[in-house]
Amino acid sequence: MALAGTSKVVLGCVAFGIFWVLAVFPTVPFMPVGRTAGSLLGAMLMVLFRVISPEDAYAAIDLPIIGLLFGTMVVSIFLERADMFKYLGNLLSWKSRGSKDLLFRVCIVSAIASALFTNDTCCVVLTEFILKVARQNNLPPQPFLLALATSSNIGSAATPIGNPQNLVIAVESGISFGQFLLGVFPAMIVGVLTNAAILLCYFWKYLSVEKDQEGGQPAGPEVVADDEVTSHRFTPARMSHVSSLNPDDMDCISEPIIRSNSVRSTSANENLRSRSVNSEADIQLAIKSLRASSMSHEMVEVSTVTDRRDEGASSRKFTRTASQQRSVIIEDSPPSPASNGDKEKEDEVAEKRWRVFVWKTAVYLITLGMLIALLMGLNMSWTAITAALVLLALDFTDAQACLEKVSYSLLIFFCGMFITVDGFNKTGIPNTLWELVEPYSRIDSAKGVALLAVVILILSNVASNVPTVLLLGTRVAASAAAISHDSERKAWLILAWVSTVAGNLTLLGSAANLIVCEQARRAQFFGYNLSFWSHLRFGVPSTIVVTAIGLLIVTSY
Repeated sequence: MALAGTSKVVLGCVAFGIFWVLAVFPTVPFMPVGRTAGSLLGAMLMVLFRVISPEDAYAAIDLPIIGLLFGTMVVSIFLERADMFKYLGNLLSWKSRGSKDLLFRVCIVSAIASALFTNDTCCVVLTEFILKVARQNNLPPQPFLLALATSSNIGSAATPIGNPQNLVIAVESGISFGQFLLGVFPAMIVGVLTNAAILLCYFWKYLSVEKDQEGGQPAGPEVVADDEVTSHRFTPARMSHVSSLNPDDMDCISEPIIRSNSVRSTSANENLRSRSVNSEADIQLAIKSLRASSMSHEMVEVSTVTDRRDEGASSRKFTRTASQQRSVIIEDSPPSPASNGDKEKEDEVAEKRWRVFVWKTAVYLITLGMLIALLMGLNMSWTAITAALVLLALDFTDAQACLEKVSYSLLIFFCGMFITVDGFNKTGIPNTLWELVEPYSRIDSAKGVALLAVVILILSNVASNVPTVLLLGTRVAASAAAISHDSERKAWLILAWVSTVAGNLTLLGSAANLIVCEQARRAQFFGYNLSFWSHLRFGVPSTIVVTAIGLLIVTSY
């Protein structure tokens, strides 16, 4: 394709340049409108400058990719509601044997989760949990945050649903889910292990510092309780909040804890037993008050408890919540048969638990069915949409609450990007530049593969990975098709591998990196700032080594 007219080339470059600036630097001072508005602005300018016609602009939007993105987002939302990511978080700290074991687990778990649930989703839901584990065990957060970001990017290369650029490649190339998995999965496994080894070598001294063991504290990471794992909505703007106790409740909370301690002295037990309700009438009155407060959800009731001492009596007031009063009454009052109301309440709770269990099982089975259908080679877009609609139907509630969590801004960003990139292609500039490089970047030689990888690596960090795939995809595939049909498929897989791992080069190379950085910086009580240079010092050697090793495996497929 020859270059278009001068005016078309200049105006097309202006529109694409504006799109590129706002996509790479979404908060530029002169126009801080963000990536989504930037992509729509680039698309609008392409049409206004007559670089592309309105009809061609509509045709440029790839609806199968939009449908696949929408379906996978909805499925991920239901998996989050079904506590899938909470279980993954627990897996990180379950029977951990030290800091190095924890770092290795972060690499493996985040890579596998990203291959199935996209890298952005994995980073959103796991960042703060990993940060808590590191902080609570006096470990440096930096290696664990880098492990999450880099391993998520590497792991997402294994499947078509792992990241947006793989979705584009799978739809454009027609490669089935199974073929894609067989071609890239071995490289992903070796790449994750290599990345973990580089992390361990790079941070070995920091991870070898033992915790202060005075007082018998263990040196390795401790297992974090279930309530430490927080779920997140799928957007970096949402942060979890750690609830805090009311200082007024601390005194009354400590009483049941002290009473439950069997190591206390006899005099203390006598003193505590004296803090009981003095008559059966007082007990019945307290029970009625408890029932009334639990029905109306009122939090506080003031009760006067007499504290008898050896030389007199003194009165103190305690503020107790309904749940705390329940514990005091159970301890102080004599055992009594359960009432019919309590039994009905227990049956209701058991029924609710059973419904939740059945619902979670259905979500997991539908997701498993979607993955099996993808492996069987069914249409990926309609398979994901079908799974999403089945989950919405089986929820038996208004779907608005769930659909509000879908990242529609990302879908709109893709629509605008499709139009902008197609308009830039019509200027003839990408094709002209490719003709200069194409004779030296054929994948039938080691030098050609290396040069092609360098071009993809640089362009992915300059123009972002999805536009790179849109610009180079068909050209790289056409060049490889002249060699053989297998070479064409191999070219698509090389593009998928290099464009994904290229995100580890710099902090700005991948949206997953930015998510980890923002989540860590804004986390309450556990905040950490992952700087651009700290990421770059590790990202450069890791990206070069992992890319090279993965290319050896992908090209041998």
